[in-house]
Amino acid sequence: MSGAGTNLQAILDSVHGEDGIEVVCVAANRAEAGGLARAEAAGVEAAVFPASEYATRAARDEALAEFLAGHRVDLVVLAGFLELLDPAFVRRFAGRVINVHPSLLPAFPGLRAIEQAVDYGVRVTGVTVHFVDEGVDTGPIVVQEAVELSYAPDIARVEERVHAVEHRLLPEAIRLIARGGVRIEPAEPGARRRVTLEGDPSGER
Repeated sequence: MSGAGTNLQAILDSVHGEDGIEVVCVAANRAEAGGLARAEAAGVEAAVFPASEYATRAARDEALAEFLAGHRVDLVVLAGFLELLDPAFVRRFAGRVINVHPSLLPAFPGLRAIEQAVDYGVRVTGVTVHFVDEGVDTGPIVVQEAVELSYAPDIARVEERVHAVEHRLLPEAIRLIARGGVRIEPAEPGARRRVTLEGDPSGER
């Protein structure tokens, strides 16, 4: 978590303590991240892992991994963690890390996705929740939702609409995973892996 923590708040408000789902800990990469106060208010242990306090980014991510493992997490949710994780971290939690991204991936991966979409002039953008792999926003997609844009969209307004979708879609993905309704399918070497959702008539996403 890097920013204001509104996605964390959405998780705390909608799924924490329900159907066997519990937010057991919160980690941030910045001491001023707003989600730390949100975690404290909810009685959830939180810790800060700024890269500047470690010799390497890999060392920081190893410390982060140990923190999460110490809380026996089943799922790592990147709710606004605006840094790439070390490959060793991703491998350690393979198939157990999800991220919410403000575009319809594979369009506009990486940072400033909303600005990229507006600058490009697309008429439709959206939100994607996906599993994290060692690439940049390349992991198997769990759920997506489109957001239509006006001809000359205002970035602040688009951000507001996209964040509203994030606050609904990320908890939805957590519920699906918690009840065993998401399966990552095997794939041929070099092929993009896909996700099958329980009850999805299309069979895969």
